[in-house]
Amino acid sequence: MESLDLSVLADALNWRRAGRAVTLVTVVQTWGSAPRPPGSLLAVRDDGVVSGSVSGGCVEDDLIARTKARFRQVDGVALALEKPAMIAYGVTQEEAARFGLPCGGSLRLVQEPLLDTTWVEQLLAYTAAHQLVARTLTLATGAVRLMPVPRGHAMQFDGSTLTTVFGPKWRLLLIGAGQLSQAVAQIGVMLDFDVLVCDPREEYAAVLMAGMQGVRRMDGMPDDVVRELVPDTHTAIVALTHDPKLDDMALLEALQSDAFYVGALGSRRNQEARKRRLAEHFDVSAEALGRLHGPVGLALGAKTPAEIAVSIVAEIVQAKNAVAAFTATAAPGSCVLP
Repeated sequence: MESLDLSVLADALNWRRAGRAVTLVTVVQTWGSAPRPPGSLLAVRDDGVVSGSVSGGCVEDDLIARTKARFRQVDGVALALEKPAMIAYGVTQEEAARFGLPCGGSLRLVQEPLLDTTWVEQLLAYTAAHQLVARTLTLATGAVRLMPVPRGHAMQFDGSTLTTVFGPKWRLLLIGAGQLSQAVAQIGVMLDFDVLVCDPREEYAAVLMAGMQGVRRMDGMPDDVVRELVPDTHTAIVALTHDPKLDDMALLEALQSDAFYVGALGSRRNQEARKRRLAEHFDVSAEALGRLHGPVGLALGAKTPAEIAVSIVAEIVQAKNAVAAFTATAAPGSCVLP
C-alpha cells in the first residue's frame, strides 16, 4: 500500500470528524491495461471532493456522480448507505472507450461507506509505528478487522471479503548518514520503504535524524545491526560511508543474508579492492560477492548527491520489482491487533 493511500485514509478521517459523509473506493481486480493496480484507494466526500485515485482520472468523474447519488438528505445531514457495493468499468470495449481506459482495460471496484472511523484511527497509528497491517472488509456487513501480517503479504479478494495491506512492506538499511544517505533516505521514504540508518559516527547521524521524518536510527556497529536485523527477501542494504572499517563488515553480514539487494558506494577500482579484501580476509565466496552491486546505482551519468541517490534507488526499485514478481504470497496472520 502506497503512502498516498494512507494519506487518503487520513483525509477521509478528517472529513468524518468534520461531520461529512465519506465513501471509500478500492480497486479489487483489473484486466488489460488498467491505470492503477489492485489495492489503490479513493475517498469521495458527500460534496464530490476526492482524495486519491483508482484510475488515474479515467473514471473518477463517474464515481463522484455515483457516490453523491448514494447520499440522501435527512434533516439536512448527508448519510451514506450502510453496505459496500461492487462496481465495474470497462467490461466492454465501448465502456472502455467511454471512460478512457487504455487498450480495452477494465477494473472492478468496491464502494464502501465510511461509517465507523475507529479502525482508521487504529490503522494510521499502527502504520505510523512502522507496523504492517492487513484490513479485512466483509462486504455483506461492512465489518472491518485489522490484523498484523508479515512482509510479502498481498491484497486478497474472493468476492465476499477484501483484504488490503497497509504499511511499509520493504526495508532499506543505509550504512552511513552523510549527505548522500540523506538524499537516498528521503527518496526511500517517498517510495514507502521502512528506512533505517546505521552510523556510529554521532556527528553524521545527528544531522540526518534531526532533518528527516520517517527514518529510524539503528544504534550499534553496522555489522551488528545487520546481523540483528535478520535481513529477509524484502530488505535492501546499501553501504555509503566510504570507510572500509564500517562498510566492509556490514557487507560481510549482508552478503550472507537473504537481502534482495546489497550495494556499496565506490569506484570500480575500490569495488575490486573491496572484493579482494572480503575474499582473502573473510573467505567470502565468489557467488556471494557476485551479489554485490558496485559501483552502486544505475548508470545515469549522475554527478550530484541527489542524482546519485536517484540512480541508487532506481536500481533498488528495479531489483525489488524483479523479486516481487516471483515472491510467493505469505499466509494471512492469525492474531487480531489489540
